[in-house]
Amino acid sequence: QVQLDESGGGLVQAGASLRLSCAASGRSFMYWAMGWFRQAPGKEREFVAKISGSGQSTDYADSVRGRFTISRDNSKNTVYLQMNRLRPEDTAVYYCSAAPSFGRLSVGGDYWGQGTQVTVSP
Repeated sequence: QVQLDESGGGLVQAGASLRLSCAASGRSFMYWAMGWFRQAPGKEREFVAKISGSGQSTDYADSVRGRFTISRDNSKNTVYLQMNRLRPEDTAVYYCSAAPSFGRLSVGGDYWGQGTQVTVSP
């Protein structure tokens, strides 16, 4: 079993940056593909970014490509989401998720964190 704990959310103005962290407990973190998802009020949860266990492969939603960067530190069992040039439409609760397969993580993983709120004001 994997437990995930997100942090780093907050209230920022448009154009600012934030870095989210997701700390994972449990063994064999490097064998889990990790992803970030978000859910805005009244909307369905959507895929944001994912990274393979080794960190060599990444993928992004078109809406964040070029602004967000996902990375991981397997020595710290942590995955990060660096968010630059934030927009009001990025406002959402951000969740991290873990899956054994990089390929299917785009639709969600086996484990989820509790989420962290990101609010971007105009």
